[in-house]
Amino acid sequence: MTSNNWINLAQDDETGIETLQAHFEGHAYDPHWHDSYLVGVTEQGVQQFNCRRSRHHSTPGNVFLLEPGEIHDGDAPEDGGFTYRMLYLDPQWLERELGAVFEKAPANTCLTFASTLSTDPRLAQATAHAFAVMHRPELRIVRQNALNNLMQALTSNLQWRKQYSQDPRLPRVARLARDYLHDHMHHNIGIDDLANLTGVDRFRLNRAFKSSYGLAPHAYLVQLRLAKARRLLALGESCADVASALGFADQSHLGRWFVRAYGLTPAAYRKHCTNVPDR
Repeated sequence: MTSNNWINLAQDDETGIETLQAHFEGHAYDPHWHDSYLVGVTEQGVQQFNCRRSRHHSTPGNVFLLEPGEIHDGDAPEDGGFTYRMLYLDPQWLERELGAVFEKAPANTCLTFASTLSTDPRLAQATAHAFAVMHRPELRIVRQNALNNLMQALTSNLQWRKQYSQDPRLPRVARLARDYLHDHMHHNIGIDDLANLTGVDRFRLNRAFKSSYGLAPHAYLVQLRLAKARRLLALGESCADVASALGFADQSHLGRWFVRAYGLTPAAYRKHCTNVPDR
């Protein structure tokens, strides 16, 4: 990160919504994902990112929309960098709130964004206003009204997608390896372990896994651990305890990966997302 980069993060106690305003120049963050729905608006500059196998350029007034688990990165391709505001919406909270808009969700479906970028000025205005009232102390009724307006603006960008427990389009070896990583994310897993499990050599496994999920198995495992680290840190767990629990070598090891993915240290994230004092 350059010395001109900065991040301002907060979390709302009632909804759990995180709000983030940030500025980056040059490389912002490596490919990663979140457990939340991300709704953000670019304020200044050009925000370049790769997602859904395409490269996108978000300019001032554009709204970018990312689903839980969608891999994306971030770069500033022009001098002066880019600035954006972002809301991280918990999936259960979002589906509950949208229950007032969609009376009944179709069976076995999940909410998805129709597109990654939107030029809808109404959505951009609703996103910016929701960020403004959620990021600073404001009357509860004002916050709720802003979120209601955001939900209404989002409806034209949302759709229901059939939910698969196992996506039949993906190779069996990739699905087996992915499930094993989820079940054993705390362990010191080797690529040979995954190769033995799936019955193919490690080179074929790497190709199948990356083709299916966009990351090699080792990078996918790191992202699993980082997503879990965010949840534990937000609950007030110490950085050292989180690093130990998730199989990182030490606190510094966790910190290096955390900064590469999110642009801030675990300690900084914990400080802004919990009221537990540092020990």
